Amino acid sequence: MTNRTGVEAIDMERRKAIQTGGGIGLMALLAAVGLLQPGKAFAEWNKTAFSSKSMEEALAALGVATPENSDAIKLTVPEIAENGAVVPVTVVGDLPNIEQISIFVDKNPNVLAATFTFPQGTEGMVTTRVKMGKTANVVALVKADGKFYRVAKEVKVTAGGCGG
Repeated sequence: MTNRTGVEAIDMERRKAIQTGGGIGLMALLAAVGLLQPGKAFAEWNKTAFSSKSMEEALAALGVATPENSDAIKLTVPEIAENGAVVPVTVVGDLPNIEQISIFVDKNPNVLAATFTFPQGTEGMVTTRVKMGKTANVVALVKADGKFYRVAKEVKVTAGGCGG
């Protein structure tokens, strides 16, 4: 019986080593083909924008003066969210050269919920879930050709998902 336990322990250690080595190998492969650039993802983190307590403060931190309203952005959110902890949001931009899509919830403690950056030639579409503490406007901000465009919709929340 002792031998079997020893063999099982060796098997578990072997599995851990393979998993770790596989993960490191995958990261090295992605870096080699240019899909992963160490430190780049963290370099684009905008702490000021994500810590902002108001729309004006968050927009200023993102370098936005006054975004134009646009019918070329389709924002899909539920009219009523029964669970504010998981509110589905889809943003589709029908604008040329989309560079970035940001999602705001104007009455959350931190209004900027997410920001996505797109490489040139990528379709400007995002589907995600956000937390909402209470009924609020969800705002989609799209940066295309260096200009900012927006669209907003109100979501009524019956059970909040954020403190604050």
